[in-house]
Amino acid sequence: MGQFFGTDGIRGRVGEEPITADFFLKLGWAVGSVLAKDGSASVIIGKDTRVSGYLFESALEAGFLSAGVDVGLLGPMPTPAVAYLTQAYGATAGVVISASHNHFQDNGVKFFSSQGFKLSDENQKEIEAKLSESMISVDSDNIGKAHRHEQPLGRYIEFCKSTFDRSVDLSGLNIVIDCANGATYHIAENVFSELGANITIINNQPDGFNINLNCGATDTKQLQRVVVEQKFDLGIAFDGDGDRLMMVDTDGKLVDGDELVFIIAKAWKDQSRLVNNAVVGTKMTNLGMRHALKDLGINFIETDVGDRFVMEQMQSSGSILGGEGSGHIICLDKTTSGDGIVSALQVLEVLAKSHKSLGELKKEMEKYPQVLINVKTKSKVDLDNHADLKQAQLEVEESLGDEGRVLIRASGTEPLIRVMVEGKNLTLVQQSADKLVKILSP
Repeated sequence: MGQFFGTDGIRGRVGEEPITADFFLKLGWAVGSVLAKDGSASVIIGKDTRVSGYLFESALEAGFLSAGVDVGLLGPMPTPAVAYLTQAYGATAGVVISASHNHFQDNGVKFFSSQGFKLSDENQKEIEAKLSESMISVDSDNIGKAHRHEQPLGRYIEFCKSTFDRSVDLSGLNIVIDCANGATYHIAENVFSELGANITIINNQPDGFNINLNCGATDTKQLQRVVVEQKFDLGIAFDGDGDRLMMVDTDGKLVDGDELVFIIAKAWKDQSRLVNNAVVGTKMTNLGMRHALKDLGINFIETDVGDRFVMEQMQSSGSILGGEGSGHIICLDKTTSGDGIVSALQVLEVLAKSHKSLGELKKEMEKYPQVLINVKTKSKVDLDNHADLKQAQLEVEESLGDEGRVLIRASGTEPLIRVMVEGKNLTLVQQSADKLVKILSP
């Protein structure tokens, strides 16, 4: 991570550095200057539905134009749509103005390469170096041109549908979809209804302020209630920028990212479609999923937390399926980024072909109880040389045996130590976590 770029672009509170109009103006110029150093360049810009998107769209546009880069404006679009359309339109890069699952007070920006992947660390270093220079516009005859793309929604909708086996019949499924008042609000209904499902949409009335507010993939309580009360077969929830997916079975039980990845992996394994016979997850991936994959003879590859790291590991290992419990799911044979709509379609395809309900598929993996406690610290804790903590962790791991695990890590952004304990026995897991937290607590 650099001065401005985190693990997933740049993000923060609107009006506080660096999430200001003047910074985004210079950021557009800096990115544009890096892109155009070898000749002409073009970018496309999409955004989610938060009110500040208009402000930052204009600032970025001006910055790119001043660097001599042509700009195509998409309007409100899911993050994965921008990844796809960057390739479809032959752009040098794609830009998404979004703070993902955060509330409207925050915003940020993500960048995609011409191949639809997140920008490399090398590109980010170049951009940050350019930001330290004075902003100098190109000559008037070299200023970039801007236009608004006319049919980006239709192109992305057709792309999503192309990832689904059209011989599969969804007409028997009654589904409610929660769009989180975000970037899927004008897309999701078209995709799923055109594939035959009976669709009801909730939280598809964005007003600039209600994105992710008590709804969507980060807060599924309303969706769970609606599914049960109105007797839907299942519910689908996206987050504000459409790259996360959560689902709800007909009994109102949440089916999270780990469980959804397992459902897809098992089906693809049975169909001999699971390239490299592996699934990529993170240090936080539930132990129950790891054991269930092992029982199927599927290799589990662990990486650091964050969809960027999942993607990097998938590319290096030649795997096509990976994800996180938070709902970031990457089907690399379908698309180049985590895509909530595409991932949901893969799950629905499994449901239809197996003639099983989502609840039945969920039960094929036993998710282990997990306790996660954040311990605030007054100063940095040296975890590698904390003798008392190491001894306690060893004792806990011995008591859990093969049916549990411990993960202790420092937050990269806050003065916190995250203590996570998993195991089959919830009482033992809670006691173990409390024991470790007591040692860390000041």
